[in-house]
Amino acid sequence: MDPLILLSLLLICLPLGYLVWSLLSADKKGQAVARDILSRGASHRSEVEKKTSTGRLEQIGRRLTPASYVQKLDHLLSLAGRPANLPLGRVLAAKPALGLVGGLVGLWLSSIGTTPIMKLVGIFILFLGYFIPDLMLYSKGQERQKAMQLELANTLDQMLISVEAGLGFEGAMARAGENGKGPLSEELVRTLQDMQVGRSRRESYLALAERTNIPELRSFVQAVVQADMYGIAISRVLRVQAKVMRVKRRQRAEEKAMKLPVMILFPLLFFIFPVLFIAILGPAVINTIETFSNQ
Repeated sequence: MDPLILLSLLLICLPLGYLVWSLLSADKKGQAVARDILSRGASHRSEVEKKTSTGRLEQIGRRLTPASYVQKLDHLLSLAGRPANLPLGRVLAAKPALGLVGGLVGLWLSSIGTTPIMKLVGIFILFLGYFIPDLMLYSKGQERQKAMQLELANTLDQMLISVEAGLGFEGAMARAGENGKGPLSEELVRTLQDMQVGRSRRESYLALAERTNIPELRSFVQAVVQADMYGIAISRVLRVQAKVMRVKRRQRAEEKAMKLPVMILFPLLFFIFPVLFIAILGPAVINTIETFSNQ
């Protein structure tokens, strides 16, 4: 065989063989694990840098915010359920940043318009930017408290059934927390977790009352604390409290039903009645105009 042909075959076959061997013998799992580890390191580095910048903004926010106002924000976070994506440090870091953005927008609007209304709008945007986190927390807290208020009567009925079936009060609370899906079940589970980490029952119950602004839940907690203090049967307390909660729930429903006609009155007057008048009297008015115009 011609040496030139043999050399060309070797130059073609050897690279192809090496390529096939490298593809077949490649450790794809190891490469995936290595890429995953490297990506984790990169993401961790970005998270560390982000936390560092957020920590600096948090320090600035803590210096600019009075201590009493920080406690108020912490209470709003407690009412809102302390969402994981909105901790106290992030709120304190966001308030001066949003206030600065609102101030710049307000100055821009004030420079565009020289009227007093534009200046008032600029000041309003400044305060709105600073208090946006407060409004968000307040709104979320109100929604959460309403959901807890609606769940309270059914939860107490479930706990009463569990206690009368032979479970203890903590066991009934754990059963209600496991079977429930709303914020009230989360608060019950958190109360049990407080007991497990070493807090007394009284402190755990009072902490549950402090994390809410529902009068019915606060009265229930006070009744449970007094029953635990004086040795009153918890089933009797649950029976009375469940009955009271059902009565209050019915009263709230009746109150909303009585407010409904007053709430509907203004939409009827300004939106529905004019459309009805136009639809009913419109053709008659058009015919009348055409008749008089022909004469």
